[in-house]
Amino acid sequence: MAEVVVLGSTAGTVGFGLAGALLVEADDPEQVRTQWARLSGTVAVVVLTPQAAAALGPEVLEATAGPLTVVLPE
Repeated sequence: MAEVVVLGSTAGTVGFGLAGALLVEADDPEQVRTQWARLSGTVAVVVLTPQAAAALGPEVLEATAGPLTVVLPE
């Protein structure tokens, strides 16, 4: 079964757990990149806080391989 992950700071992701998303906390750019690399192959969608998206950069977010990414508005 495909998973939905919300990746970013604790404050920016906590509410999504109520909707059944898997929360992956990362409070600094290094943690974001580490957690991104650890995502399993069953992840279909990753919702990112704006800070997490900035830490990954456009080269990761615009890649055709990998999960669909959605960036939350600021």
